[in-house]
Amino acid sequence: MSTVRALIFDCDGTLVDSEPWLVEAMLAEGALYGLPGSARPVLDAQRGAPMSRQIASVAARCPGPLPADFEDRVRARMADYFKAHLQPIAGALELVRGLTLPFAVASNGPRHKIELVLGLTGLMPWFEGRVFSAYDIGVWKPAPDLFLHAAQALGFAPAECAVVEDSASGIAAGLAAGMRVFALGEQPHDLPASVQRIASLSALPARLAQHA
Repeated sequence: MSTVRALIFDCDGTLVDSEPWLVEAMLAEGALYGLPGSARPVLDAQRGAPMSRQIASVAARCPGPLPADFEDRVRARMADYFKAHLQPIAGALELVRGLTLPFAVASNGPRHKIELVLGLTGLMPWFEGRVFSAYDIGVWKPAPDLFLHAAQALGFAPAECAVVEDSASGIAAGLAAGMRVFALGEQPHDLPASVQRIASLSALPARLAQHA
């Protein structure tokens, strides 16, 4: 595979510790419509999936229909949680401050939410003009389109890019895009051999140096 010349980060769970608050918002809002607390493991397992899929899981476990604006309600509650509690993933600020490669963020979330969480955690100045949302192109991970779109915008071939991801759908998208993939944090034992595991973001520079 080519030398890594550009990096594409996932957002939730990779740069910002937002995924627990999405689950909390979904559980709290769903509870108003009969969602049992036993749904937590299901939602935890769907971290990184499009919100439409998560809402479908909630709807399947509620005794009655969800309101048409359920997603808006979840997002509003989630934004409140973010403003009160959100933190960057350990090492994220230090990493982006020191990177010399071009980099971007590509997320399944809507643009306004990506910019909100990056702004709240102090990361936004490093990603101005380099925020890519699946909502902008209408295709979500695990399809490779979002990463391919980001690579093209950065001006690099897919094989010259590396993806930093924490979710199964994101890892699959990076592989399908033909990019090197760094899997952050705890991951299943059966990852493809080409995926490189990193325990923390602080481990990434040394790994990148191996592919310079």
